[in-house]
Amino acid sequence: MKKMSEKIPGVVLCLALSIPAWWLGKLLPVVGGPVFAILMGMVVTQLWKDKTKVQAGIAYTSKKILQYAVILLGFGLNLSEIAKVGAQSLPVIVATITTSLVVSFALCKLMRIPSNISTLVGVGSSICGGSAIAATAPVISADDEEIAQAISVIFLFNIIAALLFPTLGGWLGLSNEGFGLFAGTAVNDTSSVTAAAAAWDGIHGSNTLDAATIVKLTRTLAIIPITLVLALWRAAKAKKAGGTGENSFSLKSAFPMFILFFVLASVITTVCTAAGVDAAVFAPLKTLSKFFIVMAMSAIGLNTDVVKLVKTGGKPIFMGFCCWVSIACVSLVMQHVLGIW
Repeated sequence: MKKMSEKIPGVVLCLALSIPAWWLGKLLPVVGGPVFAILMGMVVTQLWKDKTKVQAGIAYTSKKILQYAVILLGFGLNLSEIAKVGAQSLPVIVATITTSLVVSFALCKLMRIPSNISTLVGVGSSICGGSAIAATAPVISADDEEIAQAISVIFLFNIIAALLFPTLGGWLGLSNEGFGLFAGTAVNDTSSVTAAAAAWDGIHGSNTLDAATIVKLTRTLAIIPITLVLALWRAAKAKKAGGTGENSFSLKSAFPMFILFFVLASVITTVCTAAGVDAAVFAPLKTLSKFFIVMAMSAIGLNTDVVKLVKTGGKPIFMGFCCWVSIACVSLVMQHVLGIW
């Protein structure tokens, strides 16, 4: 009980920051609540140097609440719907994810960028932005500054994509179907996919938003194999190095249990929807998932040194740019090859 009581002040602080961040994210969805939460947390931590009394709760929010957010994210995935509508986009999704991971790995080696940041930027660019970073960070034991760095990079190219891609798609002569697939595979975060697709629909009087969203949700499923592979790789590496304790190889250390619950949540949604349960029943859980991510990002901001973040930001931004451009190009090339464009 004492341990839990020590966490309460920090959790309350994160909650206090996340409420206005959530509201601002609703006003400016292209930026999103998580980014506002990180920024608020970084401002507070510059003004409040001694956070000893709230540190336990901040750590709990940035780790455990983040995992709970990923679990609840599963309630937004109807696997049968994704299988029907998202199957066509699978070759493009696989190609773009592979491209991003290869580019991030190559630049990690060439530019000597820390492996955790490279991994987070790679999966965030290729899968689903903040949600993928949230799922991957605990598996690779990324610290809060690394998470904040990756989120910042993803945010930058989210905004550029949301503003640029509708015009670019029109200039390239993409069909409505083609742009839905392009937005769903080449834009990082769900909010920016929505913004880009909505802008396209406003210009062309079409309805690409639903298709782009389903493609994006199909990408989200890649969280499962990616996190499992990373967990096994990390555990095998620890075994090879002769790790002991927390670094030792074991099935428990290799398997991120919160991902199992994420899958279970997706299965529950799929089964219940097939049985006639209205999908709206799961909407509050999806909303809670997004709010938990905002809470976790506020905690991460509270643990982030903004000066250090700025000083070390050049290489990760360049990596994010390379991943972003590569994904966009591969998405368009794959559409051309498959005859969709």
